[in-house]
Amino acid sequence: MDEPAWQAADVATDFHMILPMDTSYANVRTDVRMVYDDQHIYLLVVNYNGVPGPYMVESLRRDFAFLKNDNFLLFMDPFDDQTNGYSFGANAAGAQWDGIMYDGGKVDLSWDNKWSSVVKNYPDKWIFEAVIPFKTIRYKKGISKWGINFGRNDLKTTEKSSWAPVPRQFPSASLAYTGALVWDVPPPDPGPNISVIPYLLGGVNKDYTTGKKAHYRGDGGVDAKIAVTSSLNLDLTINPDFSQVDVDKQVTNLDRFELFFPEKRQFFLENGDQFTNFGYSTIRPFFSRRIGLGVPILFGARLSGKLDKNWRMGLMNMQTDAESSQGLPAQNFTVAALQRRVFARSNVGLLFINKESINYQPSADKPVYSRYNRNLGMEYNLASSNNFWTGKALLLKSATPGKTGHDWVHAANLQYTSRVWNISWQHEYVGHNYNAEVGYVPRQGYIKLLPQVTRLFFPKAGAVLSHGPQVQLTNFFDEHMKRTDNELLLSYGIVFRKRNTLNVWTTNSYVRLLQPFDPTNTGKDSLATGTVHSWNTVGVDYVSRPQSLFTYSFSGRYGGYYADGTRLTLGGELGYRFQPYVSIALSTTYNDIRLPQPWGRNAFLLAGPRLDVTMTNTLFFTGFMQYNEQLKNMNLNTRLQWRYRPASDLFIVYTDNYLPAPLAIKTRALVIKLVYWLNI
Repeated sequence: MDEPAWQAADVATDFHMILPMDTSYANVRTDVRMVYDDQHIYLLVVNYNGVPGPYMVESLRRDFAFLKNDNFLLFMDPFDDQTNGYSFGANAAGAQWDGIMYDGGKVDLSWDNKWSSVVKNYPDKWIFEAVIPFKTIRYKKGISKWGINFGRNDLKTTEKSSWAPVPRQFPSASLAYTGALVWDVPPPDPGPNISVIPYLLGGVNKDYTTGKKAHYRGDGGVDAKIAVTSSLNLDLTINPDFSQVDVDKQVTNLDRFELFFPEKRQFFLENGDQFTNFGYSTIRPFFSRRIGLGVPILFGARLSGKLDKNWRMGLMNMQTDAESSQGLPAQNFTVAALQRRVFARSNVGLLFINKESINYQPSADKPVYSRYNRNLGMEYNLASSNNFWTGKALLLKSATPGKTGHDWVHAANLQYTSRVWNISWQHEYVGHNYNAEVGYVPRQGYIKLLPQVTRLFFPKAGAVLSHGPQVQLTNFFDEHMKRTDNELLLSYGIVFRKRNTLNVWTTNSYVRLLQPFDPTNTGKDSLATGTVHSWNTVGVDYVSRPQSLFTYSFSGRYGGYYADGTRLTLGGELGYRFQPYVSIALSTTYNDIRLPQPWGRNAFLLAGPRLDVTMTNTLFFTGFMQYNEQLKNMNLNTRLQWRYRPASDLFIVYTDNYLPAPLAIKTRALVIKLVYWLNI
């Protein structure tokens, strides 16, 4: 801090409190200084201790959970459009955080780029210093004002604060409430900005169930990032590999419809919000996991970014190889998105998706695939200037050979969020012939109505920070407005000042089955189409305060089930951290389902211990096991990651799958992957 540049820099201080209450200045002092040269932005932050004692962090792992760490974050809006931007920061132990911002306040932590930082701790404070190259971010050339805010989370005092004031009902990342960063001259042109990221891979895997010899493989590929303009980026990939990605977290599946597992492959996640945020959680016309799982991706390209302050675009094309054993042809996937800002923070978006089978001739003894599937959609995203009103209106149309009529979707929602009220309405219509083969739409042929009201109360003193009831009614009808499902949810939530939470709830459920369904999802007999089932359920959820070294949560529910049966579900997670190096967690779920014959009693245990060891903020080891009694499978996965230089990694991944009883190995695999980031 005694360097002349920092002594001469302006100081941003006098932060505003967000939590526990947003009506005063923060009690915990934070001082921020920023300077720049022709290639970098420099940041120096002094985070003073609110009360004596050690800092609190989960680990040294990158992209930590915001609410579980003492941390400082920078939120920048280099287009000053209150919608898109970047976030950088660190926790008190030096673990880095970086992400790309979208939707006016959400942070996609899959974004990864080159920058450097260091944290040093003192008895009365911890200091964070960072250098961010102009080439790492995208901004409009010539712009002299950026939106900016700084966020601080101090677990010892349970205080969350920000430099520019943010209402407590919104995240500190909300770009509707940024302050201004004014440049004396516009930021410099970063010049040519090209990154080449090759990888080399070696591995071996063996399937013990078939008795075949072990299969060895060596592979390589390359990604490239090219700045077409200062705000528009071209990403290229040839023969990508995602073997280092975490395996999916298993769940006990008692649902009638396909479950959603999030995308974890970085190429699809970076700058992908224009594609993936189109629609709703169960109406996703584009879902990138439909591309390249179980079949190799040969190459792909994505052009994305800002054309100017009002226009944003995304264009992606991916080519997959054929898979002869399943008769799957080579396929091409094209996705195009265009977004226009309107009013203060709202936008109108267009989306086009085309999946095309290349030179496809169906085979009589293999599954039949469609020659093409296309989707065209338009949506309006509402975000008022103060963020109190948000919503979306959506229209989609699909085109598939042999499916005509009732092949469209319309949906809309509107939400009002104040300090004490959260009121929303949502309705959906999905035609029975609507088809999104590159999307996630688990249910067709329905109309859905979903009103919801939440009211919060704020005691002036005591252990409780806020509490209040919620009422939610979910109604499903068929296309002739005949009721098929409905659920009434009544809940009461309590948030304590130490940030532990308690929620108690009850539901009344009604289901008229539209197709046969096995209520245990184990391949037993099915309940008949048209049968009617109704039941009541009570439940409770509790999460302990995050600042403790020992953390825990539990949930429970008991009530009726299909065919006049009963269902008991108990779940929980125990965690302990030897900060900042070791974190241990154990999560379990137990389901006890009692039904008439032929199902009888069915008990399913799902258990998953996890170990995270962060030797430094560049060397990580993760190991976890998942035991799934419903699937009769035990999975072991370990991963060592060494970030030997910024954005360059060495991965060693080992995976086993076992039959639990008797314990017998099914498959085993080992992969070593080296990634190098080169700026040209």
